[in-house]
Amino acid sequence: MKVVWIAYPGGAAAKQVPELLGCAENALGLREFVAAKGHELVSTSETGPALEPLLAEATVVIATPFWPAYITRERLAKMPNVRLLLTAGVGSDHFDLAAAAERGLTVAEVTGSNVVSVAEHVVLQILALVRNFVPGYQEVVSGGWDIAKVAARSHDLEGMTVGIVGMGRIGQRVAERLRPFDVKVLYYDNRRLSTVEEGVLEVRYRSLDALLPACDVVSINAPLTPATDRLFNAARLAKMKRGAYLVNTARGRIVDTAALVEALQSGQLAGYAGDVWYPQPAPKDHPWRTMPHHAMTPHVSGTTLEAQARYAAGIRDCLERFFDGQPLDRDYLIVEKGKVVSPSYSYAFG
Repeated sequence: MKVVWIAYPGGAAAKQVPELLGCAENALGLREFVAAKGHELVSTSETGPALEPLLAEATVVIATPFWPAYITRERLAKMPNVRLLLTAGVGSDHFDLAAAAERGLTVAEVTGSNVVSVAEHVVLQILALVRNFVPGYQEVVSGGWDIAKVAARSHDLEGMTVGIVGMGRIGQRVAERLRPFDVKVLYYDNRRLSTVEEGVLEVRYRSLDALLPACDVVSINAPLTPATDRLFNAARLAKMKRGAYLVNTARGRIVDTAALVEALQSGQLAGYAGDVWYPQPAPKDHPWRTMPHHAMTPHVSGTTLEAQARYAAGIRDCLERFFDGQPLDRDYLIVEKGKVVSPSYSYAFG
């Protein structure tokens, strides 16, 4: 049985930091475990055509959202032996879930492994935008001391209204972490929280179109599904309060690429902080690299060393159960027995 692990190249850091489990070289720390079970683990950072000979032999494919190998319907058709698709992390949109369901495959991800890491990153990026941190840092690095230039776009977060789009595990933790800042929090989700949950989190529900014009900051924390693909298009960005900030640690394709650039150039948005791109890795000429007033990062929010330890442990659990013929943890399942079963995805696939 061949297990194929696809991840970003670790380079020198792979040897210097053994805890960097999420890179191709360190293979989630699972080489000895897989070998002891009598199977072969192959690591690669290839995501293009050179990957396909490995996929053709794979029984298990482990991919990561941070360096995604897009396992499309066409690729799945060339993978006769595959039985299990695993996401080392959270967010399995790099797999064609409908095609996997039709094939009767199992798809799983390590639910909850990234929630703390991403929620902290959301607050970091909100503050980076509102306090105009990146230009301030660049002013220091360039040898300058133009306080007026930096302060002219710097604000207090206190008293602002923050909207959270997607009130799942991450969205709820973002709300918890925002409470000390004395902000008003509104949220939208396709499933409304209970009155008790809303009271504990101190959040209020709004429809998406009612939330957008009411918020100074909007954080996107929803999965990528057919329903959320380009959800933030030109029309939706135009509904946001002029001069608001948008933070996206979910998936790049939830925001329309060109429409976002135009909204920043026109001043409709005061800033955008994203940790996710489409495609990934982002090409060097991706327009989000050079658009004004951004605080982008290269999809690192959910892969702190602590998060890597969590998702490596989850992948090991999935493999151990699979090798032993046992069912996977139900909390991890995205596709099972020909059906998309995760609440985060199932409503969008019917």
